[in-house]
Amino acid sequence: MSELDLAWEEVTRVLMTPRRPTDGNMEFNEDFSYLQKSFDILHEYDMDGIIREWFFTTVRQQLSGKISPAFWSNYSKPIKSRDVVQTIRESFDKLYSEIAIYISCVQRLAEFERMTASLVDRRDNSESGSTLSHLQLVFKGTVFYSATTHFCDAMFEFLSRAFCAFDAKHFSLGLDDSTDDMCNTLICRGCNEEQELCRCSEVFGAFGRLALQLNELGMMERVFGEPVMLLVHRRIEQRVEKCKDNFDVQHLEALSKWLDTRVGEWLDDLFKTALGSKGTTPYVNDAPSINLFPTHRDRLHHYICTTYGKTRIQQLFNIIIEFPESEPALMDLADCLRSASDLRPVLVKELKEALEARLLHPGVNTSDILTAYISAIRALRVLDSSGVLLDLVCEPVRKYLRSRDDTVRCIVSNLTEDGNSELSDELTKGQPLVLDEAGAGDDCVGSDWELWQPDPVDAEPVRSTTRSRSSDIISMLVNIYGSKELFIEEYRSLLADRILSQFSYDTEREIRYLELLKLRFGESHLHECEVMLKDVGDSRRINAHIQECVRVEEEKTGRPNDAEIPVNAMILSAQFWPARMREEKVELPSCLKDSLASFTKAYELLKGNRTLNWKPHLGLVNVEIELKNKILNYCVSPVHATIIWHYQERPRWTVDELSGVMQMAPHALQRKMAFWQSQGLLREEATDTFVLVEDHKGHVQEVVSVEEDETESVLASPQDQKEEELNIVWVYVVGMLTNLDSLPIDRIHSMLKMFAMQGPGSQYSLSDLKVLLDRKVKEQKLVYTNGMYRLVKH
Repeated sequence: MSELDLAWEEVTRVLMTPRRPTDGNMEFNEDFSYLQKSFDILHEYDMDGIIREWFFTTVRQQLSGKISPAFWSNYSKPIKSRDVVQTIRESFDKLYSEIAIYISCVQRLAEFERMTASLVDRRDNSESGSTLSHLQLVFKGTVFYSATTHFCDAMFEFLSRAFCAFDAKHFSLGLDDSTDDMCNTLICRGCNEEQELCRCSEVFGAFGRLALQLNELGMMERVFGEPVMLLVHRRIEQRVEKCKDNFDVQHLEALSKWLDTRVGEWLDDLFKTALGSKGTTPYVNDAPSINLFPTHRDRLHHYICTTYGKTRIQQLFNIIIEFPESEPALMDLADCLRSASDLRPVLVKELKEALEARLLHPGVNTSDILTAYISAIRALRVLDSSGVLLDLVCEPVRKYLRSRDDTVRCIVSNLTEDGNSELSDELTKGQPLVLDEAGAGDDCVGSDWELWQPDPVDAEPVRSTTRSRSSDIISMLVNIYGSKELFIEEYRSLLADRILSQFSYDTEREIRYLELLKLRFGESHLHECEVMLKDVGDSRRINAHIQECVRVEEEKTGRPNDAEIPVNAMILSAQFWPARMREEKVELPSCLKDSLASFTKAYELLKGNRTLNWKPHLGLVNVEIELKNKILNYCVSPVHATIIWHYQERPRWTVDELSGVMQMAPHALQRKMAFWQSQGLLREEATDTFVLVEDHKGHVQEVVSVEEDETESVLASPQDQKEEELNIVWVYVVGMLTNLDSLPIDRIHSMLKMFAMQGPGSQYSLSDLKVLLDRKVKEQKLVYTNGMYRLVKH
């Protein structure tokens, strides 16, 4: 062999000769001066730099070929729970004893490099200290480059037991909020065994031994990092679970403080206790930092935000319903959304599903849906002031509200309702409407363009503008339909209903709401409502004037007119009041008709060329009923008064007889008579035969009014109005077909638009007309042949 081969063989043999530590001492002090000649030869052939590369290649081959497979064979299958501690202890003891051999070899390598560096000054002395760190990297990359599922499960089980044992023995450092009295129970809270059979010391001792070994090998974080974080995650979930039912207190700051202080201190004390129980070694200073918490602090804070945020998202529907009491929970959730932006799509999806499942179905009243929608507007603006979340989440609510017939009426009723109505409070703010109109929302233009901010990435710019998303609640409700005309028309109807149902001349409340609505909708749109309220005031003055004239006339003649019934009229301007007044035919008593005629004559004298067209079924009548033993006073509608008035003529009437006298439909009359039955004044003697009850035994009241369920709206229902429009259209159609014999549907529709431009036909679509004509064909009033409609000839 050449001298180069001999030198290489001698150096590599000494370098790889194993020497195990004795008595826990891993320092090796050896004299390598006898190898100086071999180093000189290697240096002469410029091979001294190859020794390091060869060494680590050899170590890597030995680890991957023998040591690593032997270690992982222990975790090739699931480990029983009772064998976890023993398996981990034995497998890591064996791994440590085999890997520790290479530490002496690393020391020799460092000494060899120092000796070769002294031959020529071409190495930095600091590089000799990197050999141990490099060896640790080889350990990590070769043995622990990946972990099997069974190993992860076993390590998680082992650390869970060790942490519980630590909590049991060092209770004040634990994460539980229990009292110290639990430590005095007969069962160990660490291993759930009886105190005499407690294995906590054994488990924690095994953990301390393993922690010391991994720390010396620089693999503490590699092996313990993820399992420790999983255990902390479980503790975080338990902590979050305790605060999930309390909405009126902010918890996120307390959770973060708990994580920074108690969890961090707990992990620090845990590993210090484990390592301190076994003492230290000279190589501890070369190992990485023991404290795991700073490395994972940001991840744990993110996990707290994610876990707490998901919990609040699952409860968000209840949080919205309880707003504003639940505002602290919303502020916490807003912080979570800022820290974990991936929660936004989860929130949108979860809340949409909750709204559709719990709110948007026929079993919920429209008023309740509106209340929830208003709460959602306010609550979601706490989460996202830009309004993007609100726009994304509440689109199904707006779509569903548009499909309900009574949505507009509910909104208008709440706007003008006394009490604690949220909408009436909004109305008093007097802000103008912000509507979603085409081209109305150039968000970049304005006096505050320098403060403009782009929308969040999940915003849908086509759907709405930033200006409309930040509008007030009333504007958002109006934007459900995109037009304020519907609301103005509904307010007109509601105002007419209130005035004509209550028959009160006190309009102070209504004037106040009208002025507030003018600020929102504009004065020109509410001019008709202003005239309606003016009619009420004019009616009061006209009534006072006519009554004064009657009084003066009686004083002149000296004869009071006892036969005439005093009348107070509500005089309406027909052009400004809603046209869809409820019509109901009734024949009033002659004395009441005479009184109305006298009032009309007095009005004509006062107003010249104007007259009155009475609605005999509307109004209130004060009735005094004298029975055998008492006098009863009632305030009822003219129809109810007419019914009881006829019973002074005779005590027994059938429904058909009375309907003939009053000229009312029998079914409508019988429904009205039910009121007097409920008061005990009428009794059904036989089928459809009612008699007067003279011996009234009911409770005496000063004035009895018609019950609320008996009070009907003065305006026709939408169904009745639709039917009336159909009848008008049908009259036009009959006239056309009478003159022109037969016509196609397109020609009928165009003629309706031409001749009925001011009537309902002008808004009657072609599809609506086809439905009407097909219905008349089924009723055999029309014949349809070859695309032409004609009347049936009798």
